[in-house]
Amino acid sequence: MILDDNRYVALARLVRRYGRSDLLSGAQLDEFDIDDETPLGDAERAEAFADDLERMGPTFIKLGQLLSTRFDLLPASYTTALERLQDEVDPIDFDTVREVVETELGATLKERFRDFDPKPLAAASLGQVHRASLRNGREVVVKVQRPHVRDTVREDMKVLGRLARLADKRTTAGRSFGFGRLLDQFRRSLAGELDYRREARNLDTFRELTAPYDLLVVPRPVHEYTTSKVLTMDFIDGRKVTDIGQLGLVDLDARPIVEQLFSAYLHMILDAGVLHADPHPGNLLLTEDGRLALLDLGMTASVPPRVQQDIIKLLLAISDGDGEETASILASMGHPTDVFDAGAFRDDVTHLVSEAIASGADVAVGAVMVDLSRLSGAHGLRPPAEMSMVGKALLNLDRTTSHLDPGFSPTEAIRENASDISAAGLKMSPGGIVAAAIESKTLVEQFPKRANRIMDSLADGEFRLKVDAIDEQRLHTVIQRVANRLTLGIIIAATILGAALMMRIPSTWTVLGYPGLAMVFFLFAVCAGIAMAVWVVMTDRKVARTEHSAGATRGV
Repeated sequence: MILDDNRYVALARLVRRYGRSDLLSGAQLDEFDIDDETPLGDAERAEAFADDLERMGPTFIKLGQLLSTRFDLLPASYTTALERLQDEVDPIDFDTVREVVETELGATLKERFRDFDPKPLAAASLGQVHRASLRNGREVVVKVQRPHVRDTVREDMKVLGRLARLADKRTTAGRSFGFGRLLDQFRRSLAGELDYRREARNLDTFRELTAPYDLLVVPRPVHEYTTSKVLTMDFIDGRKVTDIGQLGLVDLDARPIVEQLFSAYLHMILDAGVLHADPHPGNLLLTEDGRLALLDLGMTASVPPRVQQDIIKLLLAISDGDGEETASILASMGHPTDVFDAGAFRDDVTHLVSEAIASGADVAVGAVMVDLSRLSGAHGLRPPAEMSMVGKALLNLDRTTSHLDPGFSPTEAIRENASDISAAGLKMSPGGIVAAAIESKTLVEQFPKRANRIMDSLADGEFRLKVDAIDEQRLHTVIQRVANRLTLGIIIAATILGAALMMRIPSTWTVLGYPGLAMVFFLFAVCAGIAMAVWVVMTDRKVARTEHSAGATRGV
C-alpha cells in the first residue's frame, strides 16, 4: 500500500508538471521552421520529462521507450527525447546473482559453468549480463533478472491501470486516445520482456529468419541453461556499429552487409510478420569476421497479415512518389476521429511525399513513415500501432545503413525487391488455401438452391429487401425523450399560468399576503422547472460521454 501511495504521488507530480503542456497535443509539421530538426514542443521540457521517467524506475523507462514509437500521439520533441532513454543502473552484487542463477538452474555455478565473470558486461533495470563459459568450453553470456523486479512492475501496472481507467472516463484526452488500450499493449510487451524463455524463442525465430543471409548472425540460446529469469546464449565478440568511426569503415566492404540487413528486415516485417520492437543501432555489433550481429531481442511484436499487406502497398507507393495513393492507403489503415478532414489530409500527404522524393534518391523511407504517422495524428487519423513501430524500425535501419554506407538508397532497395515484396503480400498459407477451397466448395454447392429461392420470391411477388438506413431504436429514443420534455414543459407552464390566475381570487388562507393555494402551485411549478433543467443537463452530458467513448473506441 505504501508503494502504491508513493507511485500515486510520483505520477501526480508528473501529471501536474506535464499534463497541461504540449505532451498530448499531437504532432504538427512546420514547413517554415527549417533549421530545427524537432520544431515542435519545448525541447527542454521534453528532456525533463524523459529524465523524470528515468528516475521512476524500469516500468516507466520501458513505457517511455514504447511511447517513443507513437509519433501520431506525441510531438517530435518528446519522441526524440524518449528515444535516448537508457535503463543503465548500478549492478546488483554478485552474491545475489549467484543465488538467482543457482536457484533457477538447480545447481551451483561450478557445476554448471567452467568460468563465470563476477563483473557484469552491462547492468540494466530489469537484469544484467555476465560473461561465462560452459563446462564444455562454449563461450556464453548469462542474462540474470533482478530480484523482485516483477513485483515492482506488477505494482506499477496496477497504479497505471487505475489512472488509465480514470483518465478514459473523465478526461477528453483519455476518451480521444484510449489510454487503457495503450496500456494493454504496453503490458503485453513488458510481460514478454520479463520472461527470458520468450526471448530465447525470439532468438531461435530470428536465427531462422536470418539463416539465408551469411553476413548476419544472431546468438544461439542454450535452452538447458535458460529459465524465465535466466537466459544463456552464445557470446559474440564485436564492436557496436555506433562506436565505429569513418576511419574504421575504410577497409570494410559495407554494401553487402547493408543490403542483407535491409532485405532481412523487410522480409521479417512484411513476410514473416515479426518486428523487433527495440531496433536501436546500439543493438548491432560488427564482428571481427565482418558480419553483423543482432542483439537484445527481448521486445518483439507481431505484424498482422492485413497490416503487412497495407505496409507493402504503402512502401511501394512512397518509393514511386505517389502521394495520393499513399494518402488513400493510410486512410484505409487508420481510424478517423470526428475532426478528420480527408481532403486536407490527402493534400498534405501528397505534398510530403513529393518533397521527400524531390530531395533525391537517398530519401529515408523510415523518416517518411515517421512523418506520415505524425501527419496522421495531426489530422485526427489514428493509424494502427504496428505502423508506428514499423516506421521506428525502418528509421533506425536508415540510421544504421547510412552510417555503414552513406551511398545506400533505401528506396532503390525497395524497388529492387518489389517483386519479392509483392509476392509476400500475395502469398497464402497452406491453411488459408484449404479454407478458401472449403468456402468455394460451399458456395458452389449452395448457389443453385439460393438462386432458385430468389427467383421464386420474385415470381410470387414476395421478394423483400431490408435496408437499415437509420438507427431506428436511437431515433425512437430521441423522439420519446423530446416528447417527454415537451409534455413536462407544457404541464409546468400550465401550472404557472393557473397559479397566476388564482392569484386574483380572494382566499382566507394566505401566504405572504397571497392566496395560499396559488402559492403552493407556483412553488410546485418552480421546483418542477428546476428539477427538469437539472435532468436535461445530466441526461445530455451522460449521452455525450457515451457517444464520445464509443467514438474513441472506434478511433484508437
